[in-house]
Amino acid sequence: MSVGSLATDESIANHGEDEKNVDRTEKVSRLPLTRIKHIMKMDPDVTLASQEAVFLISKATELFVEVLAKESYSYTTQNKKKTLQKKDVDSSVDAIDAFVFLEGTLD
Repeated sequence: MSVGSLATDESIANHGEDEKNVDRTEKVSRLPLTRIKHIMKMDPDVTLASQEAVFLISKATELFVEVLAKESYSYTTQNKKKTLQKKDVDSSVDAIDAFVFLEGTLD
């Protein structure tokens, strides 16, 4: 086996790892990044949106929805129910100061 063939074998092996890393980074976000970018560009003040900005908006949205869902589900379990309903989301919005900006949005 020559040195040239080792380099080729290593590059082939590393190429497979690179593809796996790309798949992992694409799966880091649960929301469709192209849709988020489209929504961001609907704002007339936004002309360009970098991939990093789109990714950060995506992650922030995921975390926000996760916190809202967990808080709302706590009200569901308090009522001894298993299905999350609009009234549970309303209860969490009314009870938590951080969600005050959502008051009246579900009406």
